[in-house]
Amino acid sequence: MLSADPKSIRVLLVDDHSVVRTGLRLILQGSPGMTMVGEAADRDEALAIAAREQPDIILLDLDLGDESGLAIISELIVEAAEARVIILTGVRDPEVHRKAVMLGAMGVVSKEKAAEVLLKAIERVHAGEAWLDPTIMAGVLKAVSGKAKKPDREAEKIATLTNREREVVELIGLGIKSKEVAERLFISETTVRHHLTSIFDKLEVSDRVELLIYAMRHGLVRPPR
Repeated sequence: MLSADPKSIRVLLVDDHSVVRTGLRLILQGSPGMTMVGEAADRDEALAIAAREQPDIILLDLDLGDESGLAIISELIVEAAEARVIILTGVRDPEVHRKAVMLGAMGVVSKEKAAEVLLKAIERVHAGEAWLDPTIMAGVLKAVSGKAKKPDREAEKIATLTNREREVVELIGLGIKSKEVAERLFISETTVRHHLTSIFDKLEVSDRVELLIYAMRHGLVRPPR
C-alpha cells in the first residue's frame, strides 16, 4: 500500500508498460507535493484503484495494449468523481487528442516532454486549468460551436453575468492565465478567482475547460483561427 500525504496531489498512473510506470513512479515520489497512490496496467485494475483511492489526478496512457485509453476516460471519471484526467501519450495524432478532451481529459502531455513539463501539467490541471496545445483546444471548441442547447434558458443564465464577469470570460477564452487576467483588469488574482467561482455557478460549469466550451457554444468568445 502506498502512503499518501493528505495535503499532496494524489496521482494514479495507468500505463501497460512496467518500465514506464517505474520511471514515472520515481519522478513522482521525488517531487514535493505529489504522491502516487496507485498504478495500473489495464482497465479493470485502473477502475478498481480509482474507485478505492479517489485520486486527484489520473495519468492515462492512450495505448493500453489490447485496449484504447479513450475507452475508459468516462469510466474513470465516474469512479473517481473529483479526479482530473491527464493523457500521457506517445500518440501524436491531434484528432485522437481532441477526442480525449471531448471525453473529459483536462490535459495532454507527450511522453517526449521533460519530466518538469509533466509535473507542471499536473500542478496546473490540479489547480483547475487545462494543459492543452492551442491547436487541440481550437479543434475542440470548433467541434462544439454551434451546438447550443436550450437557447432561451442559456440566454437567461448568460444575462446574469456582470460586465466584469464577461470580461473575465473573454480573457479566459483567449487562454490567458489568472495572473495575467488580473494584470489586464487591474484587479487581484484573488478577485479573479472570486469572479470565476461566480461565473461557474451562474453558467453551471465546473472548471475552465467547461467554461471555454460553453463560451464557444454561446458566442461569448470567438473560435481560434
